[in-house]
Amino acid sequence: MELLKLFSFILRKGLGLLLLLFAVSAISFMLVHLSPIDPVQAYVGADMMRVSPEQREAIVQYWGLNDPPLLRYWYWLSALVSGDLGTSMIYRRPVLEVISERFAASLALMGAAWLLSGLIGFVSGVLAAMNRNTWIDKSIRWYCYTLSSTPTFWVGLLFMLVFAVWLGILPVGLSVPAGTTSDQVEFIDRIRHMILPVLTLSVTGIAAISLHTREKLLEVTYKEYWLFARARGERGFTIFWRHGLRNVALPAITLQFASFSELFGGAVLAEQVFSYPGLGQAAVEAGLRGDIPLLMGVVLFSALFVYCGNAMADLSYRFIDPRMKEGSRS
Repeated sequence: MELLKLFSFILRKGLGLLLLLFAVSAISFMLVHLSPIDPVQAYVGADMMRVSPEQREAIVQYWGLNDPPLLRYWYWLSALVSGDLGTSMIYRRPVLEVISERFAASLALMGAAWLLSGLIGFVSGVLAAMNRNTWIDKSIRWYCYTLSSTPTFWVGLLFMLVFAVWLGILPVGLSVPAGTTSDQVEFIDRIRHMILPVLTLSVTGIAAISLHTREKLLEVTYKEYWLFARARGERGFTIFWRHGLRNVALPAITLQFASFSELFGGAVLAEQVFSYPGLGQAAVEAGLRGDIPLLMGVVLFSALFVYCGNAMADLSYRFIDPRMKEGSRS
């Protein structure tokens, strides 16, 4: 019975994902069609002045730019279903290959920042609630309010100025030392180049988790079972572990998985500041240089990335809170 419900859950999420990708692809294609970007100029690049009218017409015929928009969208959607996202105009390589390579570079960056911001945010929120109106609570809230209103790129520039320029203990940017080949790069070099981007993404993501966890735990402290536990002499970590953890863990997990979209958006800015060759930097390059196939591919992949994060949050409820299973039976 449980396997049947799990299969039904996965089926619903799969159908929802297909509908989402279809809507995102249709809207994105329409916006690209209405944009002032000249696809021929984006394809040719700086050599546009050397292209004759005959060559331009040949490019237009090759890409089917004279076809009606609905027909072009149908051709693109048919290729998308077969796994062909087209060829990147910047890298002259298949879009799927570029996205796979860049996402592999960004995955470690976003994964480390996601775990770090979630753990520190949850712990700091619990500490603030358990020490309400003390200097600990006020310090944590001041930090959260300050960082929640601070742009990601500004934090990255500040970290770069302090740790890379003034102190000189961390590299300025890139993912590997400049001037070295891939076989010469050591693991510790990659870690050192990841520290500043990871710190930039994590410190700005702590605020939401911390403030949300604090408010949820404060609500729990007014519940009857919490007051009864305090009357019995339970204090500190014991009362939180028995009566507070599960009640604040679910909202924190929900917010953490929902932060995938913010994490991806922050990664775009962080990768630009530190010249980190990830998917975010590829998205910016595709937008600035008119690489429409790559831009469409990144948009679809980002939608897939965020949707999977939300689906993982829903699935985790069943393992954390047994009441979700009981509620599904009623």
